[in-house]
Amino acid sequence: MELKKSEKANLENKRNTFLLLGLVIALGVTLLAFEWTSKQGKADSLGSLAAQEVEEEIIPITREQEIKPPPPPPPPKVVEVLNIVEDDVEIEDELEIEDSEADDETVIDVAPVVVAEEEEEEDAAQVFFIVEDMPEFPGGELALRKYIGNAVKYPVIAQENGIQGKVYVTFVVGKDGSVYNAGIARGVDPSLNKEALRVVNSLPKWKPGKQRGKAVNVSYTVPINFVLQ
Repeated sequence: MELKKSEKANLENKRNTFLLLGLVIALGVTLLAFEWTSKQGKADSLGSLAAQEVEEEIIPITREQEIKPPPPPPPPKVVEVLNIVEDDVEIEDELEIEDSEADDETVIDVAPVVVAEEEEEEDAAQVFFIVEDMPEFPGGELALRKYIGNAVKYPVIAQENGIQGKVYVTFVVGKDGSVYNAGIARGVDPSLNKEALRVVNSLPKWKPGKQRGKAVNVSYTVPINFVLQ
């Protein structure tokens, strides 16, 4: 015997409808939960702040005491002494006033003008470095080199030790052309320096240098080259 079921009582036909309805309701509840916000209540007050009174510190104003300078000492008392002289007494200290008017016959004594010798000595001792006309060796620069080359004697101790170099000797050419006050401006070895000074001191007289047409003392420097051959 077959069982017969009514189509209205068959729930399988409405299964899909109930499923969709359930999904819609679940989705609506989820959206409502996200949109639901709780409002925060406003604070009635931020609390009470107790005001504390601060006492003001009063700083007294002080002024620097003025230091008065001591009073100046009283001026010394001047005691005036009067010399009482009788009318009959002659005064030896009486001032005599002579007539100062001069005439054609009056002779006037004039002190002679004395030229200071110190200034002349300073001019004589002054040494120039650059002048209008520089000192010149007799025969010129080539003659000076030739003279030094012939006069130099190479020290034996410098030859044995292989010492060589250029010695600069400075000296003064005087007003009369003589050479004096020689010294080493830049040396190499004591033996070479000594020989260079000997040669310079043996130089003959030069033609003196001139400044404004007047012969003067001029400083001069000569290099002497010592080379081993």
